[in-house]
Amino acid sequence: MTLIADIIVDVPTLQTNRPYTYSIPDIFTDIIQPGMRVVVPFGRGSRKVQGFVIDIKEHETTEMELKAVESLMDSYPVLTKELLKLGEFLAYQTFSFQVKCYQTMLPAVMRAKYSKKVRLIDEIPENLYWEVFKGKDEISWEEAENKNVLSQLIKLEKQDKVEIDYDVKDKAAAKKIKKVKPALSFEAYEEIREGIRTNAKRQKLFIDVLQSMDDKTSLSYAELRELGVTSSTIRSGLEKGWCEVFYEEIYRDPFASRIFEPTTPLTLNKDQAHAFSEIYQTIKDDQHNVFLLKGVTGSGKTEVYLQTIREVIDKGEGALMLVPEIALTPQMVQRFKSRFGDEVAVLHSGLSKGEKYDEWRKIEKGEAKVVVGARSSVFAPLKNIGIIIIDEEHETSYKQEEFPKYHARDVAIWRGNYHNCPVILGSATPSLESRARATKNVYTLLELNNRVNDYPMPDVDVIDMREEAKSGNPSIFSKALLDGLKKRIDQGEQSVLLLNRRGFSSFVMCRDCGYVLECPNCDISQTLHMDTKTMKCHYCGHEEGIPKKCPKCESRSIRYYGTGTQKVEKELKELLDDAEIIRMDVDTTRKKGSHERLFKQFENKQANILLGTQMIAKGLDFPDVTLVGVINADTALGLPDFRSAEKTFQLLTQVSGRSGRGEKEGQVIIQSYNPEHYAIQYAKQHDYDSFYKKEMNLRHLSDYSPYYYLLKITVSHENEMTAAKKIRQYTDYIRPSLSDKAIVLGPTPKSIARTHNRYHFQVLIKYKREKNLTEKIHQLLSETQKEQAKGMYISIDYQPLDFI
Repeated sequence: MTLIADIIVDVPTLQTNRPYTYSIPDIFTDIIQPGMRVVVPFGRGSRKVQGFVIDIKEHETTEMELKAVESLMDSYPVLTKELLKLGEFLAYQTFSFQVKCYQTMLPAVMRAKYSKKVRLIDEIPENLYWEVFKGKDEISWEEAENKNVLSQLIKLEKQDKVEIDYDVKDKAAAKKIKKVKPALSFEAYEEIREGIRTNAKRQKLFIDVLQSMDDKTSLSYAELRELGVTSSTIRSGLEKGWCEVFYEEIYRDPFASRIFEPTTPLTLNKDQAHAFSEIYQTIKDDQHNVFLLKGVTGSGKTEVYLQTIREVIDKGEGALMLVPEIALTPQMVQRFKSRFGDEVAVLHSGLSKGEKYDEWRKIEKGEAKVVVGARSSVFAPLKNIGIIIIDEEHETSYKQEEFPKYHARDVAIWRGNYHNCPVILGSATPSLESRARATKNVYTLLELNNRVNDYPMPDVDVIDMREEAKSGNPSIFSKALLDGLKKRIDQGEQSVLLLNRRGFSSFVMCRDCGYVLECPNCDISQTLHMDTKTMKCHYCGHEEGIPKKCPKCESRSIRYYGTGTQKVEKELKELLDDAEIIRMDVDTTRKKGSHERLFKQFENKQANILLGTQMIAKGLDFPDVTLVGVINADTALGLPDFRSAEKTFQLLTQVSGRSGRGEKEGQVIIQSYNPEHYAIQYAKQHDYDSFYKKEMNLRHLSDYSPYYYLLKITVSHENEMTAAKKIRQYTDYIRPSLSDKAIVLGPTPKSIARTHNRYHFQVLIKYKREKNLTEKIHQLLSETQKEQAKGMYISIDYQPLDFI
């Protein structure tokens, strides 16, 4: 009998979900495990590829010769058995490949090219020290592999004698620090002091310091330097056997400079207590259930999250808390760190690669019990999950737009089922899909219908901007909104202004010939950015100078049309002399920590107006904000997307909820050119249930989600005719597997037909039950591999959220 390994390999031009079988060399038999990454030979010649071990089994020796595992990339499994199974599920559900799913689960530093070190942290046998380490403190992973001593080193790692670590090149604080601890007794140091020369003051100082420490105390080189002990003195003491020197890991802590004042649980109101009780029962009984926690803005959903997580931690289990984007993270981190301290690990895109890797390691080692983060943190390597929470579950940012096109909600529910624990989906404006599942009792609905302390919902006024124009007001601000802003400034209160667009103006147009400056790579107009004085394409990143005359007719009648955050800020400063404005959009939040810095400035009342895009619409809690203004509520309503009304209602309701969260009454002013639209009217009334009924009726009439499942297939190619021909072939390939109840829309060009110099076509399939469709799509995915290598891209999106 021999050991063999089933391995999912990473071959870019020939991806597959079928594992390949390899023999395991004797030197690896004691250490190789499922979840490790390996290097294996693939195909003819000497080609080497990476792969994930998904299974190890005994195999009777046969005449068939198997290729052998070449080397190990890890000293321990980087994926648990749970995550290996999850990858299999994801690949099937999202029509992608297992290897891509597994790579997505790992921190970026482990997916990229990196080097690894084997570092001594304690004494090891003399022969190994000289034979393997050549008298050095560390060697590279490759050196260890070449000496065929990996099994010995991995055993030493388990004994805490050596450490195998990724060499993360990061400017953040060093991951390892040298520390010193005493090697002798108090009495021994007394004898040494007697023999030291009287003028050797630094040596005596070092002896004093060592004598003051017990066997559990250690000091870093930096701490010793502050006490006056030099590196040369430490080196001399080490040679004389006075002390021991060792390395201690310190994590890159993105919150090292922050002080979090501890908080205690608040008293729950009746609705909160009921929700907590229902969730707690499933925690207590180790049951899987999905709860839809529908609570109006300011109803105290976060306090329910915190108290249920406390129960989970007390039970010895961990918690996953997902927030939709980085803008929400600072205040949520504040709440969680203040309640749970160092038990919290944070994962989001604002961290450096090194910080993210260290946070991931804290979770993987079981040192953090609570994970707070954005979409990808749903894969956090928690071993024993007791609860999973998705805040603002309706947010589209929970859906990944690159392969694998997973939705964090689906992953959370799968993991909740695996761990027999509850999943909470929280929102003031749940997605129609989630609300419909609650109606059918697939999810359990819990409602928080009132704000905490019974604060009233803010009054909402909808201003018809068509009437403003007729009355002679050409400004982007209505008289009511401008008066409201002035009033808040005079009263020392704060305002939030939402514009769902960034840049200075939407486009540049020649008034003489009508020419619009478009991107040379995409069928979309470029956007003016005054801070950099450039025109930018928000799709491919193309950038060029602002034209002084029309490139077509050479007229100087170039004008800027539309409204962006920069233009709003400029006009606002002209209209309100005493306005202190903080602008938050993609352009002002590029740098690390900028979200938190800007929010902190606003919280400290260094500005009286917060102007921004939709990143300011959710989750923010500032008690002095008494006015919220929406400059153009219609931005999304004209988009070719059946969810445009839902997204508009959600955005308006969420941003309205930022007003009047303290003791002061709040007001919301919504400016619109289409004020009669039902999404705007129901948002004005804070009436989710009526909007839900209206929108569900329209979805039923038009055969869209949640009444139908959706599948979008997109192809792109540099040649327009080639792309059009292929999408037609793919559609004809799929049609025979569909019943007459399925609805096929297309193929058609996408709304923006060309981006990145590629032409895009799509087909949309609407269906309820199609038993042959899934297998047919997987066959299509496999059969188009070679075409993708030739520049034909195919994208398959299950339950798509993007239609533009």
